Amino acid sequence: MKGFLLDENLPSQLPFDLGQPSVHATKIGPSPTDTELWQYAREHELAIVSKDADFSDRIMLTTPPPWIVHIRFGNMRSGEFQQNLEALWPHVLDRLPTHKLICLYPKRIEAFSYAS
Repeated sequence: MKGFLLDENLPSQLPFDLGQPSVHATKIGPSPTDTELWQYAREHELAIVSKDADFSDRIMLTTPPPWIVHIRFGNMRSGEFQQNLEALWPHVLDRLPTHKLICLYPKRIEAFSYAS
């Protein structure tokens, strides 16, 4: 894994160091489709970071998948969202690249490996 692809539903800049280079979806083009993001992530060995369940659902159907970090915080204020994400992020880095799907919840993390 060489970095992160931040989906359109996330800010283009996060207030903490992700530990790897990142690119925001808007850099790929105006309103890229999920398929375009998926392909871009696979080609560039990036983990998709998104609040969109479509990517974690797609990982079961398309091989080989890119890495997916699915943020499942629900509705919360921006500051609280960023605090939760920053607190959990070291655990994300510990689990990548050996786990293809990482689901983040406000108080826990679930990581799943991929069997080809």
